[in-house]
Amino acid sequence: MKAIMVMFDTLNRRMLPPYGCEWIHAPNFQRLAERTVTFDNCYVGSMPCMPARRDLHTGRYNFLHRSWSPLEPFDNSMPEILKKHGVYTHLITDHQHYWEDGGATYHNRYSSFEFVRGQEGDTWKGLVDPSFEIPTYDRTPSAHENLEESMRAWRQDWINRSFMPTEDEQPQSICFSLGLEFMDANAHADNWFLQIETFDPHEPFFSAEKYKALYPHGYDGPHLDWPPYDRVHESPEEVEHLRLEYAALLSMCDEQLGRVLDRMDRHNLWQDTMLIVCTDHGYLLGEHDWWAKNIQPWYNENAHIPLFIWDPRSGRAGERRDALVQMIDFPATLLEYFGQELPAEMQGVPLRNTIDHDQPVRDAALFGIHGGHVNVTDSRHVYMRAPDNPDNKPLYEYTLMPSHMRTMFRVEELQALELAAPFSFTKGCHTLRIEARPWVNPHTYGTLLFDIESDPEQTKPLEDPALEAQMLAHLVQLMRENDAPLEQFLRLGIDIES
Repeated sequence: MKAIMVMFDTLNRRMLPPYGCEWIHAPNFQRLAERTVTFDNCYVGSMPCMPARRDLHTGRYNFLHRSWSPLEPFDNSMPEILKKHGVYTHLITDHQHYWEDGGATYHNRYSSFEFVRGQEGDTWKGLVDPSFEIPTYDRTPSAHENLEESMRAWRQDWINRSFMPTEDEQPQSICFSLGLEFMDANAHADNWFLQIETFDPHEPFFSAEKYKALYPHGYDGPHLDWPPYDRVHESPEEVEHLRLEYAALLSMCDEQLGRVLDRMDRHNLWQDTMLIVCTDHGYLLGEHDWWAKNIQPWYNENAHIPLFIWDPRSGRAGERRDALVQMIDFPATLLEYFGQELPAEMQGVPLRNTIDHDQPVRDAALFGIHGGHVNVTDSRHVYMRAPDNPDNKPLYEYTLMPSHMRTMFRVEELQALELAAPFSFTKGCHTLRIEARPWVNPHTYGTLLFDIESDPEQTKPLEDPALEAQMLAHLVQLMRENDAPLEQFLRLGIDIES
């Protein structure tokens, strides 16, 4: 048995032909849908990038206990479990967050790994010369942005781009070429899992000219392919240009996906190889008058994600599934596929029977970001529970790996730490309890309830006490099953006694 996961970062479901988009050039995603099962109700879990990957390894939600973080010493890791039981696991990625303090324990869980440098502001090539010409960084920073860090990343990104003048030299292309190399070398071997993971179509929307040519338009303004994490302040022409820059990068992703499908055909891997094509989250391109993610509520543009799976055991292809699934189900699915027992701490469910005949997995799904809304969906409704106080407290991080995204925890943060009692998933380990500094304050937006069947764009929040009580019951049950710390209930104003 063999398995391949192709993971894109920031892949918008609403912009893929299998999900109804008619203007994006992505024939290989349509071809993929014809060879796999397409899931119509896949939702995110823990957000954003590295929290999602922690879900992918552990098969459980982590956002109620921890923000961006490395894997913890007590975490189960799906690739490592496979490795320990004779399945060769190989990671190929250009996702630079694996190199940072907040992601540095993931790649070593695989049997082997390859990293491709140069995406976004990856501190890759050194160029000290201050006269190196780059487009002016002329946007006004948002309140959530560190201007110095943003300008550093902007300059570094342009340095990186200068070392990749052709498409073949761009990280995504190299990443997929290495994936094909692995497939060619190991097509006739058995017991392996290959994870091809590209940072694209994450911002900045840097792609080759041939993909931009698919979306001609009359824009003649300043260079613009990296939206801020902020409200939309750009003109309608700039907004449209940015959307088309994203579309061009998505079309580049489509071409790289086609290379994998071609190799599946060439080596007849469809007979004995599972294929999962997925993403961690979507991206706002002006919807709700916002760019990007993290700051605003997790609207469906970001939370409702695409998923395609081929399971050679059932041979189901060209079919759709309604069951409500999440990333926590992916590691469970892979472990079951390779005949491995699921860890007791894993909350995800193997999708074998869902792929075969749409067997339901859960009644409701939890999702969110540490310190943000805690959200739940039953696939028709989405309930976003906000804190009932403007301080968004109490809120703590529980960790034995005190790292933020790009830095260690500051000494000042650690001076007031306490030792917390073990949680159900920490295997008897106490953790450090450290006061948190969330990226957002969801109290600003309040609690929101949507019927996404009648209001798919989530523009008309409902006032329905009976429905809210029903969704709150789902949310509380899932939080309890996740062994959520007491202060999460207090922060959200939930009376757990009643």
